[in-house]
Amino acid sequence: MNQPIVFMFSGQGSQYYQMGKELFNHNPAFRQKMLDMDDFAARGTGLSVIKEVYHSAKRLSDPLDRILLTHPAIFMAEYALAYAMEKKGIRPDFVIGASLGEYASAAVSGVLSAEDALDCVLEQAKIIEETCRKGSMLAILGDPRLYQEYPMLYEQSELASVNYHSHFVISGEQEKVREMMEFLREKQIPHQLLPVSYGFHSALIDPAEQQFKRFLDTKSMQPPSMPYISSMSGGIVTDVQKDFFWDAVRKPIRFREALQYAESRQQGVYIDAGPSGTLAAFAKQLLPADSAERICTIMTPFHKELSHLQQIEDIILSSPGRRQ
Repeated sequence: MNQPIVFMFSGQGSQYYQMGKELFNHNPAFRQKMLDMDDFAARGTGLSVIKEVYHSAKRLSDPLDRILLTHPAIFMAEYALAYAMEKKGIRPDFVIGASLGEYASAAVSGVLSAEDALDCVLEQAKIIEETCRKGSMLAILGDPRLYQEYPMLYEQSELASVNYHSHFVISGEQEKVREMMEFLREKQIPHQLLPVSYGFHSALIDPAEQQFKRFLDTKSMQPPSMPYISSMSGGIVTDVQKDFFWDAVRKPIRFREALQYAESRQQGVYIDAGPSGTLAAFAKQLLPADSAERICTIMTPFHKELSHLQQIEDIILSSPGRRQ
């Protein structure tokens, strides 16, 4: 029996300047889908995501954290990559979304049209910019039990996600996160500030909730056309209601549970369609060591997307019985 193909879509914090640039320059399907979505986004914001993200003066190390750009940029890159893979005959049997990546999962699985999903992403960014104060998200490379061990952490932040045995993320006010970073330095606990300017998965974004939910009332949602595994619920989703698309960025991320659920159904080939390969890295920590060969990354900051995509195409389409 063929192993099912699982597309995984990540969220805020995975973005960077020039992400997917090699695909944009050399893969016609990816390029055209990015251009189409950029036209749609520009009509609503007056901004070209492509011109900003692929600006020749911008370096990988430059901060890309304005939500009105990063929200659509992440969705566009993920959906365009899924589209490019489909054009090569690589189609998912399952999807897994995490945080903002739930919108790409929804579009690929037919819950929302691509334009409606992008419209939701844009509107959410606008509302959060208008109604919420800035925040920060911090990845901590240590045992998640540290969060409950230190009042400095649990009294000043919210737990956004537990990704594996030595990696978790917290959200909080910018000044408080700076204080926590100093505390962690003193404790010699490795940590990394994510390129995110709002405290997703925390009460800091609650002021945007009601306005965004009213906007969601204007959208039509359909049952998914394939098994849709959500990192918001940690399991399969069959009936998507409007609250889902708010909860996806407000409630804790349960990618670990989502991946475990997927594995419990059948061991699959996991393709990270996000910009940084973040979920693939998490999956390699969560699954047995001999699973590494079925966990794939395409886009990375090192720009080897074309060779990665070709490797995946060769492996999957050469499998006996794999549909073309």
